[in-house]
Amino acid sequence: MTNPTPSPTLLDLADIQGGILRTYGDGFPKGRNFYLTVRDGKKGRAFVEALLPRITTAARWKDPNREEPLLRTRNPRVKDIARAEGVPDYPGRVQLIKPKVTLNIGFTFPGLLALGVPTRTLRGMPDEFIDGMEVRAALLGDDPFLDQRDAVWRDSRGDKRVHILVTMYAQMEPDGTPCAELENETKEIVRLCKASKGGVVLLDGVGPDKSPWQELSAVLRQDGDRYWPTNKEHFQLSDGFGDPVFSGQFSGEAERLRVAGGGKLMPDYSWEPLATGEFLLGYPDEAQEIPGAAMPIAFSRNGTFMAYRKLHEAVGTFNAYIDAQATRYAAMFGVPQIEAVDTIKAKMVGRWEDGVPLTVAPTYADWQKFRAELDQARAAQDKPRLAEIALKFTNFTYAGDASGAKCPVTSHLRRANPRDGLGPTFNDKTGKSNAGSGIINRRRILRRGLPYGQYDPQAPGDGGDHGIIFMAICTSLFRQFEFVQQQWMQYSLDFNAGSDTCPVIGNHPAKDDPKLVIPVDTQAGKIPFICDKLPQLVEPRGGDYFFIPSMTALRMIGMGIIDPT
Repeated sequence: MTNPTPSPTLLDLADIQGGILRTYGDGFPKGRNFYLTVRDGKKGRAFVEALLPRITTAARWKDPNREEPLLRTRNPRVKDIARAEGVPDYPGRVQLIKPKVTLNIGFTFPGLLALGVPTRTLRGMPDEFIDGMEVRAALLGDDPFLDQRDAVWRDSRGDKRVHILVTMYAQMEPDGTPCAELENETKEIVRLCKASKGGVVLLDGVGPDKSPWQELSAVLRQDGDRYWPTNKEHFQLSDGFGDPVFSGQFSGEAERLRVAGGGKLMPDYSWEPLATGEFLLGYPDEAQEIPGAAMPIAFSRNGTFMAYRKLHEAVGTFNAYIDAQATRYAAMFGVPQIEAVDTIKAKMVGRWEDGVPLTVAPTYADWQKFRAELDQARAAQDKPRLAEIALKFTNFTYAGDASGAKCPVTSHLRRANPRDGLGPTFNDKTGKSNAGSGIINRRRILRRGLPYGQYDPQAPGDGGDHGIIFMAICTSLFRQFEFVQQQWMQYSLDFNAGSDTCPVIGNHPAKDDPKLVIPVDTQAGKIPFICDKLPQLVEPRGGDYFFIPSMTALRMIGMGIIDPT
């Protein structure tokens, strides 16, 4: 007898900041991030209170272009079903029109201290959050790059300590510029800082130009006079697949479609949403425990933590290295250079450049066939077939590929989420792990953020200032983000590859002769291909750990009334 599917968690969406549940990049391809310091606690609290009405929550948005049914009933059971199935309107449900600009806010530990949050509350915070990212640099592999950080992070101490992070994401005009509302919201941040008369200061020092804020933009595609956002980053690789799905995040059909590959893998190889407590404080996690948190519980509940990182991408170095390795690969396997280039990229990442997983299309020929099928389905507007194909981008496992002949075990994708690959019975003989993804479920992170800058092959510094603003959201920075960053990205013991690091975001000091081994099918009679002398492709340029409070906690902070007892 199988266990019944657990009831979905009902979340108080209006109490949760929207950036936790939503990937804003889907509809908001432009953005700005602001870093502020608090020099007067009372004025800092007034600043937070003034921002409260502007903060975007996770409350559902109503599509103004769509007529939706109104459910009217007094039956509470029907209302519960409506919530689970995503029926948009029923009495008492709040729905908002999609904004032009979203705004969310987070605080470092020194920021909470500067705002006057009681010591008894603060001492309940986790050690890694109290330490901050700079103190944990050696653990994260950031220590070789501390001097290369933006000035705003390098000087983050004393009266220049980053206390508050304000993130904005904006819709885009057809000409590729942000909507006018982004500038209006920026002016409001500047106005509030001036009104505080030195109580809250907007810090500059972003990038080589020492700008007062971080500009963000999706990588754009031009079609005539119109620009379209893409899901590419500056290496021209597709991103944004397979984000974790947890209970209560989606409802009805949306959850069913997203949970395959995004949830947790069960022993029978079905998928279920992850426990809410892995991503939101105040809920049971995968261990069926509610993690300890800062008191009172209302201060922590519906909040979470975030690792904020600015990651520079060495695009020129990446392109030159791929071309050189592809020349060797083409000669070794007798394939065209263009096929070799695409294959090397795919083996490093775990997906082809358009996001198709290697587990679905292991060879270049398989990939071309997959793309042709996708083009045919699009041309025919075959929605059922398109939905079936879309699932293949996330609904896969590594069963039957223990050696990594399809997708290298040390590729970026397989490190970030090993799925069933670390189960105790996972090997070539059984082809799968009956333990499912139990080892993996406590290491998942929500990934947020957008690219920044534009790659210019003529600019100094490997093409100028460009990369990704990466935000990892989880309830345990230590158990989730830090574990993945240290154990899976900067080491390979779990993957039986010694000290080899991630070929994309890992540290690659020349003295260690960094490499990526690309296995081949043992029946093919060929030897593996080794990408040797991996250069440094991604460099951290700053960041910190932030607490993302609920709306309830933000009101507590703004009013200065928090009773830890």
